[in-house]
Amino acid sequence: VLYNAAGMASWDRPTLARAGMRVRIVSALWGAISPADVIPAYRLAMTTALPRIGSLGAFWRGVLSASLEAAADGGLVVDCRSASYAAVWRPTGLPWVTVRVEREVGGRRTVVSHMAKHTRGLLTAHLVAVEHVPRTAEDLAGAAAELVGATLIDVALAPRLGGHELTLVVGGA
Repeated sequence: VLYNAAGMASWDRPTLARAGMRVRIVSALWGAISPADVIPAYRLAMTTALPRIGSLGAFWRGVLSASLEAAADGGLVVDCRSASYAAVWRPTGLPWVTVRVEREVGGRRTVVSHMAKHTRGLLTAHLVAVEHVPRTAEDLAGAAAELVGATLIDVALAPRLGGHELTLVVGGA
């Protein structure tokens, strides 16, 4: 859902190269990968436990910190992971924003899961397309606000657990 919403299949070489520099995807099977990495299709959840390895979340928690922090290179981490993937690594000493998606219906907001993947994909595509990479949580909120009216009805930024939380609000029935 996220890949389709981001339009990754239609990215040209320059866009894919930018994404390869800016984006890391935490995979239950492969660890930290970039959109430029070619991998086979698979289905494996981070909550899966395998013989001799145990929980994939626990396995990757011990492995990914160094590579993800190196990939961040001191820059802003925009965290679009779901809860089971977010438990694998939490940025320390880096500017960090977790992205939350809510749906508003009749003035009432609720957390959504399927639509969250779609909305995070739209945000990813937007951030890959912009020339200037957001350096702060406020820059990210400003970039996300560019989607208001097109795909979002509201954007809110708040401090959270050593970082920030960016809430993207979608409308819907």
